[in-house]
Amino acid sequence: MDDQTKSLIQNHIDTNDVCLFMKGTPDQPQCGFSMTVSNILKMLEINFKGVNVLEDQSLRDGIKVFSDWPTIPQLYIKKEFIGGCDIIKEMYESGELKKVCDDKGINYKK
Repeated sequence: MDDQTKSLIQNHIDTNDVCLFMKGTPDQPQCGFSMTVSNILKMLEINFKGVNVLEDQSLRDGIKVFSDWPTIPQLYIKKEFIGGCDIIKEMYESGELKKVCDDKGINYKK
């Protein structure tokens, strides 16, 4: 991954408390997994930044290297990589996602 791509990814993570690297946008997800995570965040009314990896192939490849995680979407909360779709679904269903938000001071619908 080149330095420009790494800086772009780091900037998104540093400047957004909740950042979702996804295929498509929160309003128009381009894959079911991205839609699932985006919808979970919307149901919890969490303010988040959706980053469309389909707009830039180097970003799409780079985020996988950056996180050492092979799939998209990828959710970061307060600069910490939380996981992909299956992990976020499990965390949502178990209540763990709300706990992470509480611990990190992220507002959500209680």
